[in-house]
Amino acid sequence: MNIRGLLITSLIASFALSGCGSSGGAAMGDDAESSAIASQYIIGPGDQLRVFVWEHPDVSETVPVRPDGRISTPLVEDMQAVGKTPNQLARDIETALSEFIRSPTVNIIVTGFVGTFETQIRVVGEAAVPQALAYRRNMTLLDVMIAVGGLTENASGNRAKIIRKRDGQTVEIRVRINGLLNSGDMSENVLMQPGDVLIIPESWL
Repeated sequence: MNIRGLLITSLIASFALSGCGSSGGAAMGDDAESSAIASQYIIGPGDQLRVFVWEHPDVSETVPVRPDGRISTPLVEDMQAVGKTPNQLARDIETALSEFIRSPTVNIIVTGFVGTFETQIRVVGEAAVPQALAYRRNMTLLDVMIAVGGLTENASGNRAKIIRKRDGQTVEIRVRINGLLNSGDMSENVLMQPGDVLIIPESWL
């Protein structure tokens, strides 16, 4: 199976798992998924947060987490967000809003995931679109390659490596991306870990 077939297969699987569509049910599924990770996900710079204040739509809105790690909403300015879970941030905003609203109830939904620097997966070298990706549970090398658009024409995919921290030590994991994308060798479809760096070198001419 070539890269196009892998991309199509993976996209179909993603749509099937997410209940693809524009119905209200799909939106509710997205909110449910966000709520499920709210107790463990750590907010990072660049995340998009939906700040919902119950019965107060005038102070509810979607805001980005700024590079300085803070957010601003109506009535709450420069609240630290980075390093907190959505639940922790919600409680802090409730405390701040209690000066203006009696017994406020706040819910934080992460609508755009980037994550903290320590948990991102960074792809450098001969990827079509080198970038830092938000880590997702059970994320694989194939997921990463789809996200970065595959390899460039000059890539030496079979000499790629993953740099990983393990028990305080740095280890290198060799991966054959050409084998994965062009030959469908799923033995190369390794699980990624938070903080991994995927390096894709240029081919030798």
